[in-house]
Amino acid sequence: MSSSRPSDHIDSAPVDPTIAQPQLGFVGYLRFFWRQLTSMRTALFLLLLLAFASIPGSLVPQRSSDPNGVIQYKLDYPDLYPILDGLQVFSTYTSIWFSSIYLLLFISLIGCIIPRSVHHYRALRSRPPKTPARLNRLAGYTSVTGQTDAASAIDVARAQLKRSGYRTELYPSAHSTSSGQAGASYSVSAERGYLRETGNLVFHTALVGILVSVAIGGSFGYSGQRVVVEGQKFVNVLGDYDSFNPGRFFASDVLEPFRISLDKFEATYELENQKAIGQVTDYSAYVTTTTPGGDDQKANIKVNEPLAIGGTDVFLLGNGYAPTVTVRDPEGTVVWTDSTPFLPQDTFLTSLGVLKIPDGLSEQLGLVGFFYPTAAKLDSGALSSGFPDLLDPVLSLRVYTGDLGLDAGVPRSVYQLNTDPLTPIAGDGAVDASGAEVPALQLKIGETVELPNGLGTIELTDVKRFASFDIHRDPSQVWVLSFAILILAGLFTGLFIPRRRVWVKATQKADGTVTLEYAGLARGEDPRLEAAVTDIAAAHVKQLGLKVES
Repeated sequence: MSSSRPSDHIDSAPVDPTIAQPQLGFVGYLRFFWRQLTSMRTALFLLLLLAFASIPGSLVPQRSSDPNGVIQYKLDYPDLYPILDGLQVFSTYTSIWFSSIYLLLFISLIGCIIPRSVHHYRALRSRPPKTPARLNRLAGYTSVTGQTDAASAIDVARAQLKRSGYRTELYPSAHSTSSGQAGASYSVSAERGYLRETGNLVFHTALVGILVSVAIGGSFGYSGQRVVVEGQKFVNVLGDYDSFNPGRFFASDVLEPFRISLDKFEATYELENQKAIGQVTDYSAYVTTTTPGGDDQKANIKVNEPLAIGGTDVFLLGNGYAPTVTVRDPEGTVVWTDSTPFLPQDTFLTSLGVLKIPDGLSEQLGLVGFFYPTAAKLDSGALSSGFPDLLDPVLSLRVYTGDLGLDAGVPRSVYQLNTDPLTPIAGDGAVDASGAEVPALQLKIGETVELPNGLGTIELTDVKRFASFDIHRDPSQVWVLSFAILILAGLFTGLFIPRRRVWVKATQKADGTVTLEYAGLARGEDPRLEAAVTDIAAAHVKQLGLKVES
C-alpha cells in the first residue's frame, strides 16, 4: 500500500467468485440500445449533429440547386473535388451519412414522444395529490387566523383557484365532520401547468412532422434549373430544363404545363455611395406567363420574391450577359448565330463563355470568349471590367480549329471547351504563316472582324441579359409551415408556463377561529411561486372579508 494513503484505505472490495453476474443476452442488449437511442439526451445530440451535418451544404454548391456551381468548383479545385465528391458533399442532403442521422433522429424522437404522451395522458386523468401534513415546509408558506367557517372558506378557495386555471380536489381531514366540529380541517389541492408538458410534446411531435414533411416533399417533388435569355421562352417539360433533379418517387405527369417568356431583365446599381459603386441594389426579371386555357399574365420575379405558377415556385438564382454573335462564311452566308450566356467571374460581371461552330465552315471552330461590360485596360495591357453595366462592352475571343468532339457520343458541357486537341489560330500563342503572333479577336457591338485563315467573319450584333431560374415543386410546403408554427407555439408554451401545485388548508380551532394555511410546490423552475402563493392568500382573505387576528 502506498505510504501517501491512509492506513485504513481500501482500493476495492475483493470479488466473490461465487457471485454470478447476470448476462444481458441479445434481447437485453437490444433493450439497452433502444433505451439509449430513445432518450431525450440522444435526441438532442442527434439534432445538434444534424445541424453540424448540414453545414457542408452551405459551404459548397449543391447539385440540386446549383449544378453549374458544382462544375465551376470542379474546375477551380481539381484536386479537392474528387475527395468531396466521394464523400457526397455536393449532395449533402441526400447523402448516406446525412440520411442516417436524419433517420436516427426520427426514430429517437418517436421513441421519446410515445411514452411521454402516455405518461402525460395518465397524469391529466389523475387527481391532484393529497394535501401534505406540514405545509410550513413548502415554498411561500403563509398562515392567517380569523373568524370564518372552515368548509365555506375552502369552497371559496376552490372556486378562486378554478378561475385561475387550476385543477382542484377537496381533501377533508380524516377526523373532520360535516358539522364542522373543533379540530376539523378541510383543504383544497390545486395544480396547474400541464400545458407546459403539452407544449413540449407538441414541439417534439411537430419536429417529427417537419422531418416527415421534408422527406415526403423531397421524394415527390423536383427541382430544375433553366437559363433564359431575353426574348426566349421556357416550357415546363423535361426536355426544356438545363438540369433536373427529381425526387425518388417523381412522376413526369406532375409537371403542370405552363410557359415563361423573359421579356426584360433589369439590374439597378449603386451610383452615389463612392464606397459601394457598382454594387447591385435590385434585380428584376419581367416575364410573361402562359397557362392552358388562360390569358397571358405579366409578372416580375425578384430575389426572395418567387413566381408561383402551376403548383411550382420559380426563383431567380442568377443573371449575366449573353452576347449575340453571328458567324458568316467567306461568301457572307450566315452559318451560325445565337445569344450565348457567359458565366460571370467577378462582381463587375467579367464573363467567360464558349462558342462551338461545328458546321458551315471549312473547319470546326471553337471560341473561348471573355466579355467585359465596361472594358478598361490594366497597366499590364490586359482588359478588365470596371463596372457591371453595359457602358463600353467588349468581347475578346480566342479562336481554335479542329475536332470539337461533338460527334463522339460523349456529353459535353456547353460552358467548357477542351483545347488540348485543337489548334489556336487567334490568341493563346497562335501564330500566322510568317510566325507573327495572332492576338485574340476583340469586338464591340456592331463590329465585324475577319476570322484567321480566311474562314469567314464574325460579328457582335447585340448583347442581351439572361436570367437563371430555379423551378421548384415541394408538395409539403404547407405542412412544413404548419408544423413550424406548432414548433414555435409548443416552444413558447414549454418555456413560459410554470408547473406548480398550491394547497389551501383551513383548520377549525376549539375557540371558534379558523387557521388558513397557504403553500406551494414548484415542478421545475418557478421563480414566481412564492409571490403567486402570497397573491392567492391575499385575494382569498379579501374575498372572505376575514378579520385577521394577530
